[in-house]
Amino acid sequence: MNSSQIKHFDYIFTGTGLAALMTVYKMALSGKFADKSILLLDENQKKSNDRTWCFWAKEETIWDSVISKRWDSALFANEDFKRNLALKPYQYNQIRGLDFYNFVFEEVSKYSNIIFLNEKVTDINELETHVFVGTEANRYTCDYLFNSIYTKTFALSQTKYPVLQQHFVGWFVKTENENFNPEEATFMDFSVEQKGNTRFMYVLPTSKSEALVEYTLFSENLLPKEEYENEIQIYLEQFGVLQYEIIEKEQGSIPMTCYPFWEKNTKRVLNIGTAGGWTKASTGYTFRNSDKKSSELVKFLERKTPSPKVSGSLRMTKFYKKNRFWFYDLLLLDILHRHNESGSGVFSSLFRNGNPALIFKFLDEETNLIEDLQVILKCPKVPFIKALFGVIFR
Repeated sequence: MNSSQIKHFDYIFTGTGLAALMTVYKMALSGKFADKSILLLDENQKKSNDRTWCFWAKEETIWDSVISKRWDSALFANEDFKRNLALKPYQYNQIRGLDFYNFVFEEVSKYSNIIFLNEKVTDINELETHVFVGTEANRYTCDYLFNSIYTKTFALSQTKYPVLQQHFVGWFVKTENENFNPEEATFMDFSVEQKGNTRFMYVLPTSKSEALVEYTLFSENLLPKEEYENEIQIYLEQFGVLQYEIIEKEQGSIPMTCYPFWEKNTKRVLNIGTAGGWTKASTGYTFRNSDKKSSELVKFLERKTPSPKVSGSLRMTKFYKKNRFWFYDLLLLDILHRHNESGSGVFSSLFRNGNPALIFKFLDEETNLIEDLQVILKCPKVPFIKALFGVIFR
């Protein structure tokens, strides 16, 4: 294929995960990119319900139409205590992956300047005046590229920053009896055997007889799939759930690390989503962080005046800024990396007496310094002091 046959775009998104779809949807809504050609590339057609996202919010969001379930109350438990958390002014919200994909693709399909192609990206090469993108079928160029294809080796090939995984298997079950309370989500249940790790159950009941039951770990290594499923089965039996049908299954592994992925950004290439460090490192939560970061990115692009003819008129390296919450996350990950079994104690100390709304505000990185201290002082002091010195003198 010669250069005259290579299709050029203003922006290309390699990978159409949560961050990419949020960003392109907001670009479309803004009305300020109508004269820009935008290409989305992904080998996955996004036609299956491959994941579930949850987030807390106290106000309306632009995603409200695809929220499938809301909870005003949540349960936190370990082997010693249970606490019912009143979440107000927050609500805990669930969005099914397929509902989100359908919503965004239906909206952006109304814009003739936005194209989605089901192609696997094989090559990205940044040149002085443009970025070259190769797929198994075609070749493209663009002025600026947003990449959400995660490269594991960036984080795993270094030792400065701990790398854990939030890994899980979940069953959507339908029971013969009314076993669940649909008004309360189980946020974290650490009563399961920890086995030297941070392990908990996560339950999202959508009716009295239907729920997503998920076995989750914060640890370095994944387990054989049957071990997750055995633990789900044991947990259900403990709660008297003996007759049930598995409607769907989901599984995933989300990196939890403070590795500075944004240092891989260049003049014309910006890494977004997990590939750009948008996942909340200390919890693995993705939706809320991506929502905020995608809005920041669209505003960043609106403020700048991209021009391929002017070298450096828009530098993607100027987008990301590190904040104090990155450091807080680093301390927690350092503790969990060195003593992975301590997670239950850390989170239990937070939720035993802490204000749930303040904890959510803190995890959303919206607290002030005084509020930060109110949350942090609930945590075990000795592990965090040791982590602090370990990070400082590393």
